[in-house]
Amino acid sequence: MTVGAVLYSPALRSDTDAMTERIVPLISAEAIQTRVDALGAQISADYAETGSLVVVSVLKGSFLFCADLVRKIDLPLRIDFLAVRSYGEATKSSGIVQIVHDLSRPIEGEDVLLVEDIVDTGLTLAHVIELLKTRRPRSLKLCSLLHKPARTKVEVPIDYLGFTIEDKFVIGYGLDGPREHYRNLPYVGVLAGE
Repeated sequence: MTVGAVLYSPALRSDTDAMTERIVPLISAEAIQTRVDALGAQISADYAETGSLVVVSVLKGSFLFCADLVRKIDLPLRIDFLAVRSYGEATKSSGIVQIVHDLSRPIEGEDVLLVEDIVDTGLTLAHVIELLKTRRPRSLKLCSLLHKPARTKVEVPIDYLGFTIEDKFVIGYGLDGPREHYRNLPYVGVLAGE
């Protein structure tokens, strides 16, 4: 067998079908891409004068959104990553934040766009934004794929927003579900019965 080859397995296919049958689509892949195109165009226009940008993807949830978004931004940019852990229940943020992967380079004097998958309570993001402000960027704006206003505890200004959603636990397009599954779905959905 060749290294890296994937063998077709009817059992594996059945598991995949069973997995996706439990998911109710909420935002289609097409709707996401249309919105990402519009966000990329707006960001490109807004930063045209500065001519460059540092895009910071908050891992893990925003990695797909960020990858699609940066390909739609028509400017020189560099990408960095920040990973945080928020302690609390599996589906709820407590706001107690630990940085588990920090930026690789300084952002002082840079125009920074923080890219997040979802603004939920705002607790975690408020902490991350305050942390990044201490590093003296020239500007700092937030782009989020999703906003769930029903859960807001701390108002966080969202400069670029994909979609506003109801108070549902969402999965797909980078957002994880049980055991960190479902990130690879091309759309945002909810588990049936949630």
